[in-house]
Amino acid sequence: MKGFHRDPFAHPEEMIRHVYAYAAYRLGDGHDAEDVTSEVFERAIRYRRSYDRSKGEPLGWLLGIARRCADDALAKRPREEAEPEEIAAVGSVEDDTVRRVTLDAALAQLSERDQELIALRYGAELTAPQIAQVMDAQTNAIEVALHRALARLRRILEAEEAETAGLFGSGRV
Repeated sequence: MKGFHRDPFAHPEEMIRHVYAYAAYRLGDGHDAEDVTSEVFERAIRYRRSYDRSKGEPLGWLLGIARRCADDALAKRPREEAEPEEIAAVGSVEDDTVRRVTLDAALAQLSERDQELIALRYGAELTAPQIAQVMDAQTNAIEVALHRALARLRRILEAEEAETAGLFGSGRV
């Protein structure tokens, strides 16, 4: 990634932004994402000597730590908290909220790997080669897996949209 040096703490603002964006994508904006971001940098400082420049960019190293921290945070959540709640809102906030809840519900139906790929791509804003580095995989394998994950997500969203349209069209609501 442009602007990142081999020092894992060079340009910390940019690194923090990427780590937080990834955590927020996996956990939702707010305290959990902030806590994970803090934990990532705490661990990174503690284990700074374990960073191996030959294994890749610092961002990949930090996101590897973030993946483990986010997984730990998700595992600690009560089951019912991890599932989206139905909401009723007013105005433009309603549309944004409904879209986010719908997307969260659809993402929850994907495998953990698919969720991880989408979080790295759209949460942390990484490219396929960067994701490949983080996940220790080949770039073309990541591109194919990401394409398939997005296709599965699209099918889930389309099925939910069709179901919703059917409910409203049938007078069952």
